[in-house]
Amino acid sequence: MVKGRGNPDLDIGLEEAKAIIAEGTPSELVAGKRVLVLTPDATRTCPLPRMITAVNEVIGSRAERLDFMVALGSHHPLTDEQILKLYGISPERKAGEFAGCRFLNHRWDLPETLIKIGTIPEEEIEQLSGGLFREAVDVDINSEILNYDLLLILGPVFPHEVVGISGGNKYLFPGISGGEFLHFFHWLGAVISCWKIIGKKNTPVRAVVNRAAEMVSVPRHSICMVVGHGGGGSDDTADGDAGGSGRLAGLLVGTPEEAWSRAADLSQRMHIVYKDRPYSTVLGRAPEMYDELWVGGKVMYKLEPVVADGGRLIIYAPHLREISSTWGRYLEKVGYHVAEYFLKQWDRFTDIPRGVLAHSVHVKGLGSFENGVERPRIEVILATGISEAMCRQLGLGYMDPASIRIEEYRNREAEGILFVDHAGEVVHRVKGEQ
Repeated sequence: MVKGRGNPDLDIGLEEAKAIIAEGTPSELVAGKRVLVLTPDATRTCPLPRMITAVNEVIGSRAERLDFMVALGSHHPLTDEQILKLYGISPERKAGEFAGCRFLNHRWDLPETLIKIGTIPEEEIEQLSGGLFREAVDVDINSEILNYDLLLILGPVFPHEVVGISGGNKYLFPGISGGEFLHFFHWLGAVISCWKIIGKKNTPVRAVVNRAAEMVSVPRHSICMVVGHGGGGSDDTADGDAGGSGRLAGLLVGTPEEAWSRAADLSQRMHIVYKDRPYSTVLGRAPEMYDELWVGGKVMYKLEPVVADGGRLIIYAPHLREISSTWGRYLEKVGYHVAEYFLKQWDRFTDIPRGVLAHSVHVKGLGSFENGVERPRIEVILATGISEAMCRQLGLGYMDPASIRIEEYRNREAEGILFVDHAGEVVHRVKGEQ
């Protein structure tokens, strides 16, 4: 049974959040148990400090121990100081109310931290992928989970380019997983296309992720947040939510499948904007939390459907100066291309992780590759701290961010120009298109 509530106009404060968590978390799940809380990193908008405080006060008092792990997926690891800042925990609180807690990074980049928990056979992969793939895929996960009696997933729910809508079991896969499974289902999403997946609840990738979650032997529970932009709560302390934390419009507590489903329904109401027409030029301003193109590409993912054929999408992020601290060397080698570019020349790219190819395809968008000629549907232009020479090498357009005047893009929708602020979390679509 899912507990909680959600409404686009709500802003659930600390005390109400604590009451919802208490009501939705049966005592036998946590009493005397070792609980590991899985959280997002800094690339997701949510009132995480508020929720960390709520979880500690409600569950920490009943559990034998309460620890926290940043479910990084394939993002770069955080320092201890960055984790505490992310959680809004001062040195004084760390030594006080959180003294018994451990704060962990998921180290997907260290194979020795992972353990194989099963294999999805090729027959199942064929069925789950709708016939796109037929291969057996091993499922790995962070071995640290075996030291706990409960995995508590704490994270926001937004439209997502790979699984359709984020949250729930995605905090396990890719959140605390690694290996070939991570690369496999990202590539599956890219082959299907971001356009067809993003904002959808029931996708082949979500089915694959949920199948892998069935192999996890540790019980799972979930606290799903649905966040509205603006606001941030009036009851947050000095150690509370950082800027841009958003309004907590929904809080659903239950199993990762059921709580996520309810939260996803609300996310679809709040995080998909429908426009009457496509636009020849779309400028999306990326928030500061996207510090690499690896995550800043979300501006493209969320806005691609509203760009007209032959149009251009500008990712405006003067603060963004790096492609990816982890995967950049691969991307500099292969660049950004449409899916057919890789699929029709597969032997050339077998040494490139499929998750990297997926990111490349998501940023480039839809298009074709015929007779050695690549034809993207739209032009993707970077107005970032990445140099013009590097943009050309990557196969992306370039604009000097200093040349852009935001006011010149505002309020010009009638002329075919759309400006989207804080781009990267809300999907824009044209009415009537699927």
